[in-house]
Amino acid sequence: MRSADTPLAVPRQALAEATAPAGRGAAPLVITIVAASGFALTLVVFWPGVMTFDARFVLEAARAGTYGDWQSPVLAALWRVIDQWWPGPAGLLVLTATLYWTGFALVGAALTRRSRVLGIVAVLLGFTPPAFMFLGILWRDVLFGCVWLLAVALAIVSTARLRDVPEPHALSRATVLRAAGIGRLALRLAAVALVILGVLLRPNALLAAPLLIAYAVWPSRLSLRRMALLYVPAGLALFGLLQLVYYGVLGATREHPLHSLAVFDLGGITHFSGDVRLPGAWTADERRRLLTDCYDPYLWDAYWYGRPCAFVMERLERRERVFGTPVITTAWRDAVLTHPLAWLSHRAAFSRTFLIGPTFTLWVADLDDKSRLALPDNRAFAAMVAVHDVLKPTLLFRAGVWLLVCVLLAAAALRRRDTPAGAFVVAVAGSAAVYVASFTLLGVAADLRYAWWSIVAVLLCLPAWVATARR
Repeated sequence: MRSADTPLAVPRQALAEATAPAGRGAAPLVITIVAASGFALTLVVFWPGVMTFDARFVLEAARAGTYGDWQSPVLAALWRVIDQWWPGPAGLLVLTATLYWTGFALVGAALTRRSRVLGIVAVLLGFTPPAFMFLGILWRDVLFGCVWLLAVALAIVSTARLRDVPEPHALSRATVLRAAGIGRLALRLAAVALVILGVLLRPNALLAAPLLIAYAVWPSRLSLRRMALLYVPAGLALFGLLQLVYYGVLGATREHPLHSLAVFDLGGITHFSGDVRLPGAWTADERRRLLTDCYDPYLWDAYWYGRPCAFVMERLERRERVFGTPVITTAWRDAVLTHPLAWLSHRAAFSRTFLIGPTFTLWVADLDDKSRLALPDNRAFAAMVAVHDVLKPTLLFRAGVWLLVCVLLAAAALRRRDTPAGAFVVAVAGSAAVYVASFTLLGVAADLRYAWWSIVAVLLCLPAWVATARR
């Protein structure tokens, strides 16, 4: 007997479901109107897109055609193409908004098979702060989240059963089944491709991507055994693809972004152990500052251009030129092995800041003078910022809350992972939990934007989880 997950394994009663749209009545129309309204509102509020330091850096690299790996060279190459058609930030804003609202609309349409109300609620959740409030800020973390959003949306849509077969003289049963099988395969291949694109935009997403790849391939039911067997081979394949695309296809310059993590960890170990582990011959005053003044659990920039400790990277990168060499990796390894508790204390301090503490949220500063605001010239954005300022002290703007909800949703849906909605919740919430948790070991800054995918994942999974309870 064929598996029900294969295109040709459609039971007789499902043939009565052939070509009608997902959901009946006005639900599809309402979903379309809400998504279109959300897209329009996004452009109204954020036009032409809020540029950040990272965005300006990537756009300049895109226009110069010189790629490095400090930011994703794939993003720079993509923006280079967009900029030729739509110069400036607006093109990327339109792309991000399109991915976001299309993804929510597709998930809503898929859920109307269980409940029209759930389908409509699913797309309305796209307006939830802080998900919507980050949408027009041009960070790759937001684009990455939108790419994965569309990926999982395509996967759950591919689980739709056939319905309302046309009259025999219009289409044969075999023709309908064949077309359905081709359509499902195309949707799942597109979903896998988008998951891979997400990794190319955010390399540390590699740890979570195998979960979504397994889901995209088998979205009707999720096998934990299958997922476990796929995890390591998929991870290795993605790592190899990163090297090929970054350095083979795009010829990106190696700028050693992982060494920023090493410097941050070395500074933290120095602070918590009382033993200066940063390589170099430091003066007595510099050693004192390294032990007492330099460490900031929020981000590594204190050693880069922050005061009073910019001398650290000045020496490592320019004077002694050991940044980007094995000297840094060797010093990191030796420091962790010598002072493991100090390293854990540093990582715990960073994780506490990232997950619990108030963190940086919206970018509203002028790129050339951070003491001034640089807001899009419209009242809608100013009104959104005013709402943001009221909500920022609440749990909505704490990364740890969204991580916890992801874990709870994935655990609650495990019993229903043999259903499309249950598999969706386990895979999406689980991938978001793994992705956010990876920053506890790999993070060098504690901004909320790094947890944005978990916010979107929760909004997608809440109505899907309710759908599993209505089974």
